[in-house]
Amino acid sequence: MKRILVLGAGQSAPYMISYLLDKAEKYNWFVTVGDRDPGLAKKAVKRHPKGSSIAFDINDSEMRWKQVESADVVINFLPPSFQYLLALSCIEKGTHMITASYQDEHMSHLNREAHSKGILILNEMGLDPGIDHMSAMSLIKTVKDRSGKIDVFKSYGSGLPAPDSASNPLGYVITWNPNNVVMAGEKGAQYLYKGKIKVLPHHEVFQRTWSVELDGVGKMEAYPNRDSLQYKELFGLDDVHTMIRGTLRYPGWSEIWLQIVRLGLANDTIQLANLKNITYREFVEMFLPLHVSSSNLEHRAANFLNISPTGNIMQKMEWLGLFSEEKVQCKQGNTAADVLVDLLKRKLKLPKNGKDMVAIVHELEAIFPKEKNKHEKITSTFVHYGEPNGFTAISQTVGLPAALAAELLLIEKLPITGCHIPTHPAIYPVVLKELKNLGYKFKEKTEEIAVIDI
Repeated sequence: MKRILVLGAGQSAPYMISYLLDKAEKYNWFVTVGDRDPGLAKKAVKRHPKGSSIAFDINDSEMRWKQVESADVVINFLPPSFQYLLALSCIEKGTHMITASYQDEHMSHLNREAHSKGILILNEMGLDPGIDHMSAMSLIKTVKDRSGKIDVFKSYGSGLPAPDSASNPLGYVITWNPNNVVMAGEKGAQYLYKGKIKVLPHHEVFQRTWSVELDGVGKMEAYPNRDSLQYKELFGLDDVHTMIRGTLRYPGWSEIWLQIVRLGLANDTIQLANLKNITYREFVEMFLPLHVSSSNLEHRAANFLNISPTGNIMQKMEWLGLFSEEKVQCKQGNTAADVLVDLLKRKLKLPKNGKDMVAIVHELEAIFPKEKNKHEKITSTFVHYGEPNGFTAISQTVGLPAALAAELLLIEKLPITGCHIPTHPAIYPVVLKELKNLGYKFKEKTEEIAVIDI
């Protein structure tokens, strides 16, 4: 009997766990779900005869070694900070590992050891990163098979409420790790535009936005995501003059988040004293300079940010609760970011009977020398909606790629070892095929355009 160990039963994991349990009888495998919250793990397993739940502490080395050693594959949905530690344990015990977290430099250095152990460490196997990478590689291959030369590559991803469920003033809901929302853009971003590198520090990320049309939804707001330049090499696009990876939001998100960043609230390093004994007004006061005039907190905050004290941005910040007399609620941690995480979880809930939405958009421009230098713009769009009161779109699209990879690995249809992301040609075609069979498909539109010199 093959054994699968799933670590982390949070918002992105339930669909993956359900899929694996549904397949357990067919393949005669057993699924163990571990989480620091044993109730969360138990809820995900639902008393399935081929599943069990455990309280799991990643920092308990004896527990970690024991559970990893007994598994054939580990699916890691714990926070990214534990990715490397768990990968080392998997290499030591000769156990495959699949995760949705980004592959950093430390992880890539494990390639040789994973090869020598005959195991696969597969990172970035979720939605974004994950499905976006695989669909991009497939699209690029299609162009290159026509001997096309790609000049422009733009890729956008998003997890949002569906248009009919975007009912709160911020037009957003928390259906995945809220810490990732709070700390978005913390390391700044860089991208390539018409041959020029553009670099943005944290406080500029949400100020450099542009419009993107999302098929079937409408006009969205995009901002740059992390380091786009690294994908030139990863995607084999050394000759592009424009390379952008971005995040999509409903229009208006960036204008308020820019001000939250400017205030300094998206900070997870400074430890704040006595948080639980102060109000949210007093919390905001901590971030305002002493020399700002006026006794009214809202006016002083607006003057500091150089925005209207009665305008749309201030109204949204008030709705979020930043100026309330309520005592700060912060169940875990004592940083400003921890306070924001708690606020977002409480205020940005999916409405009753509402559903979320995920979207990926690739925009590619290419010249085809063998076709009389035809210049085409190809737009590939994926939009998927969650189930009202059921599995969210985030849970489905983040969890399913990891579950499919585990399935393919255990039935020996993923013959690859080492440390990889799903841009590898042994990975993305077979996983995309399975996703398509399950109804997760991209819609493509091609239009001929005039060549524009840069």
